[in-house]
Amino acid sequence: MDLDARLENVAVLGAAGKMGSGIALLLAQEMAKQKIASGGDRSYVLTLMDVDQSALTGLMSYLRAQLTKLGEKSTIALRADYADRADLVENGDIINAFVEEALSFCRPTTSLDAIKGANLVFEAIIEDKNIKLDVLKKIDALCPDAYYLTNTSSIPIGVIDKGVPLNGRIIGYHFYNPPAVQKLLELISPEGVKPELVETGVELAKKLRKKVFLANDIAGFIGNGHFMRDILHATSEVKKLAQEAGEAEAAYMMNRVSQEFMIRPMGIFQLIDYVGIDVCRFIMNVMTEHIEGETLSDDLLNRMAEAGVMGGQHADGSQKDGFLKYERGRPAGIYDLTKGGYVMFADGDWAAALDSKLGSLPDGHAPWRALLMDPKKDEKLEVYFGNLAKSGALGSNLAKAYLVRSREIGEKLVSDGVANSVDDVNGVMMNGFYHLYGPINKHVDLMVDAVR
Repeated sequence: MDLDARLENVAVLGAAGKMGSGIALLLAQEMAKQKIASGGDRSYVLTLMDVDQSALTGLMSYLRAQLTKLGEKSTIALRADYADRADLVENGDIINAFVEEALSFCRPTTSLDAIKGANLVFEAIIEDKNIKLDVLKKIDALCPDAYYLTNTSSIPIGVIDKGVPLNGRIIGYHFYNPPAVQKLLELISPEGVKPELVETGVELAKKLRKKVFLANDIAGFIGNGHFMRDILHATSEVKKLAQEAGEAEAAYMMNRVSQEFMIRPMGIFQLIDYVGIDVCRFIMNVMTEHIEGETLSDDLLNRMAEAGVMGGQHADGSQKDGFLKYERGRPAGIYDLTKGGYVMFADGDWAAALDSKLGSLPDGHAPWRALLMDPKKDEKLEVYFGNLAKSGALGSNLAKAYLVRSREIGEKLVSDGVANSVDDVNGVMMNGFYHLYGPINKHVDLMVDAVR
């Protein structure tokens, strides 16, 4: 069965969740486009399964709103697609036709039985191996010929495959949050996977307009394999700096170093908050369980969780407080475990004193956002990193050590067989984490010499 045929009957498990809803949106869009392109000759079913009926109601509202926005942005293309529809004259009519077309495929349900006969099953439920196995066993009895695409961010796919078992009919299909916006998709192939499933996954990624990177089936894969170890470097530096500056102050400094001195879109602790402190701890635990000879655990993250500080996002996508306190979506303070509350940046001159301690940003610095679309980005980064390598300021030294460690992590992902190449590591970090440069790059050669 080819991809077009499989797309005629698709199910999403955990469809009302943060990841599932984005996957559902992508699929509804693609199905609508396929239906229009076929002249209306093909029929589609998109079963959206979740355990909460009220959440499914919210999902349908979300899909309608997002499909309407997409239609508004694609009016010219839609007008061409609907050229043979004489009844569609106004732009609003065309947009409404597209939205209703896409929604007509959607079948929200709380019943697993409704998935019977699906050809493709996207799994985006809770990151709990036992729950995944229990649900997939029930689904596979209803869909014995289905291909499965799991959005797990860390659990080895082979563990799920053997636990059901699915006999090679499952791949990791790791979308990045939010799936409808993020371009990156990690495709993870377990041992014994059916080759045609991998081909189907790659073909589907292209239809969904994703940049697909292939990863091997080692817990954490490429993106989280790098990110989790990046976290551990940052927290180890916090521990050293805290001996003189205090722990909250040290975390403030490392967050600033990892964002401004390294020209990343977020500081490391802001990124942890975005993902969720408990999610990061969970991924570390999974990696520790499945990677022999390496223990990934962090005392600082554990103590934050014990204090009830979790980060993550609200249902509307706004940021919850975590290591940092957010006001209007921007960091405004940092959590101090010794005080049991947030210390605000604007209170007193402590933040300014720490900025002074870090020292000035090297010449040639430009913020991440300014360089993101700059055609001369690479030239400007080369100048900046050259000056960073020469700088002896504390912030520069911390950044240099961080960059060297980041490259070591990336190189080990390749040598351990998680990634097939340096380009795959760099591609995942640049497309999934929006870094301006990959961890393995010529600029870090200067840092190695400087750190030594």
